Amino acid sequence: MPAQMTTSKPTEHFDEYADNYNEALSKALASSGEGREYFAEGRVAWVARCLTDLGVPQPRVVLDFGCGDGFTAPMLRDALKAPFIVGVDVSSKSIEVAREKYGTRASDSFIGRIITFERLGAFKPAGEMDVAYCNGVFHHIPPADRDKAVGIVRDALKPGGLFAFWENNPWNPATRFVMSRCEFDKDAQMLRPATARKLLEKNGFEIVRTDYRFIFPRSLRMFRRIEDFVFKTPLGTQYMVLARKRG
Repeated sequence: MPAQMTTSKPTEHFDEYADNYNEALSKALASSGEGREYFAEGRVAWVARCLTDLGVPQPRVVLDFGCGDGFTAPMLRDALKAPFIVGVDVSSKSIEVAREKYGTRASDSFIGRIITFERLGAFKPAGEMDVAYCNGVFHHIPPADRDKAVGIVRDALKPGGLFAFWENNPWNPATRFVMSRCEFDKDAQMLRPATARKLLEKNGFEIVRTDYRFIFPRSLRMFRRIEDFVFKTPLGTQYMVLARKRG
């Protein structure tokens, strides 16, 4: 769920979808033959692979920026083996849902696996995060407010911390089709990869890599292994810019 930065109207807009976000997204994704979980697991697994390739130590604290209903937080915890996950979102209703569904239970707390959620307005970045993750957040943030949003992530990260910035690929016709069917994407303003890189660079990050994922729908899943060899080609329905906070 995106983290809007200015007026209350976008916040109210996403509050409306807090309880049925999964249903609305599943309807939009139906043409791919896959559900929300497939894409979320794929993104998080790719982030984990990239961190391993870079020789990054196991992160201790991970920020899920624009966490929505919290669906991805447990995946981040498990894939990155991080004991602390902090999800933030502008939507108060979404945060309520996230806390109820995925917030830390006593058993998790006992073994040192903590997932917490905060409304963006109450979040105070303190330069303590090792990794930040977002997906499909910035195409909902007005361009004039995107610098401020990146600044929140930057200020939350330690020097040298990594930001896995996922967005929908505007060059892919399947992406545009899915977004046209998604109720909460009607006013989205998509970012080209070059735009995303420029946004990150001007706000204190250096670009590590840009990758493209999710080329083939379920009906062509026998070809998906190819994606591990062509991820630098801008064919995927989504892309990830991995950026490092300048020290």
